[in-house]
Amino acid sequence: MKHSGAIHAQIRRELEARIMSGEWKPGTRIPYERQLMATYGCSRMTVNRALRVLIEAGLLESRRRAGTIVSQPRIQRAALEIPDIRDEIAQQGESYRLDLDRREIRSATAEDRRLLQIDDGEVLAIECRHHAGGRAYALERRLINLGAVPEAADVDFAAEPPGSWLLANIPWTEAEHRITAFNAGGKELVALGIAAGAACMALERWTWRGDERITYARQVYPGDRYALVAHFQP
Repeated sequence: MKHSGAIHAQIRRELEARIMSGEWKPGTRIPYERQLMATYGCSRMTVNRALRVLIEAGLLESRRRAGTIVSQPRIQRAALEIPDIRDEIAQQGESYRLDLDRREIRSATAEDRRLLQIDDGEVLAIECRHHAGGRAYALERRLINLGAVPEAADVDFAAEPPGSWLLANIPWTEAEHRITAFNAGGKELVALGIAAGAACMALERWTWRGDERITYARQVYPGDRYALVAHFQP
């Protein structure tokens, strides 16, 4: 007979795997405690212990009457939350349009491996433009690690913005942002419809779960059309 501690660890690992794999998406209600007790042949205390660890890690949340559900992903160690550009534009009352300029599945190049911090494997490389009210809003370059997110290979990113799809379907545990300013040249001039030397802001983002890197994105915004705003409490 297994020790209750071993059963608790098994429950935690298996529930966590379902969340991290995307099988249980944010908002999904997980099985009730009595169902888990029957599945694992253990006490309510053992189930509670496993769930408590996942709740404290931010992967689950307990809601009165609704039961225990998979949490919406929350950034823990970055100054900014991960934005959904399509939602940002909608909240401004503007119409949204996405132009997919490039989509390629390839063996990871040296640059891909550096940006994603992977040894090898396939990546999905995407270049797209987001428009607000008929004007260019952001130019996006994105790499998705297909070893971590194989289902991304079948998504129509001409219809669904890659960031929106990832936020809705792929759980993550950590994120990192890097913000820089530069003067536009080359590709940005045409893609964003701005003058040579115009001020731009670049927002780079890495997301991962555990030690597994999910995606790298670089989004470039015209400096006169975008502002970063963060609200803080003590």
